[in-house]
Amino acid sequence: MSLSEMFTSLIFILCSVIAPLLTDEEALLPAPQNISILSTNMKHFLTWSPVTVPGETVRYSVEFQGEYERDYANEIWIPISECSLIIVTQCNVTEDISATVPYNLRVRANLGSQVSKWSTLKVLFNRITTFLTPPVMEVSADGYHLLVKLEDLGPAFQFHIFYWRKGQESWVYKKTVKGISSVVHLDTMEAGAEYCVKAQTYVEAINRSSNFSQTQCVRGPDGGRSTWMMTAVVSFAGFVVGVLALPFLAWKISQIFQYSCCPVIVLPDTLKVTESPAMLIHCRSEGTECCDVAVHVIPPKEILRLWIQDAL
Repeated sequence: MSLSEMFTSLIFILCSVIAPLLTDEEALLPAPQNISILSTNMKHFLTWSPVTVPGETVRYSVEFQGEYERDYANEIWIPISECSLIIVTQCNVTEDISATVPYNLRVRANLGSQVSKWSTLKVLFNRITTFLTPPVMEVSADGYHLLVKLEDLGPAFQFHIFYWRKGQESWVYKKTVKGISSVVHLDTMEAGAEYCVKAQTYVEAINRSSNFSQTQCVRGPDGGRSTWMMTAVVSFAGFVVGVLALPFLAWKISQIFQYSCCPVIVLPDTLKVTESPAMLIHCRSEGTECCDVAVHVIPPKEILRLWIQDAL
């Protein structure tokens, strides 16, 4: 065999080997890489690196396999409808990870009629490994009421709240609340005392708690100062009322004393006379009838003076 014939045979062999590879659709589209799952506060997202094809939009499809599918259903895979032929490089699998068992997930790329091979998680995922964050917390004092407001993470979450009076850390009180949507009342504070609060997130489904939030402290109102200010306000109000009422009270008292000591007597018209005192004495000395004359009441001192004058 000549050299040219050997070269032609070699080219034929290479073509016969390479041709099937070029017609293999899966070989033409690379599979997604760096498959991982990010899970925080029971929210689970499968992520991967994008498959880049110049001038083309690559789509992705995701499937999952739970413990039942793997052990009792011939290792079938279940497509996630919300993540079928999507163009983003992440998939929210929270609704599909519904039990505290190991799950497997996989993703592949799609471009027209071409599909890549499946890329699968290297380690099975269990939601018990989700990262729980401490709750966002706001502590406040409304008068003597110790209040706390926590972020709402959903119905699956509870919060353990710990609070104590500063300086009495050996007496720590605990309160568990669910589904925070408003302010929670913790305790009634003592006047002028400082109270501290910290909290942690708890998920009963996985029996796990987060780390504690940063401790926050608030001080109750100063009771002594409040009492002093209240006393001052009441005293000032009493002083103002006294100043305004004193003149009226003095006038009223003077009226009462005047009526008691020097009452005004109003006589009937029949006892009133228009004649002079001299005429009255003349009637008495002459024995004259003076019935038609009205009597004018004369003070005793005046009558005595008139009798003395007449006797002289």
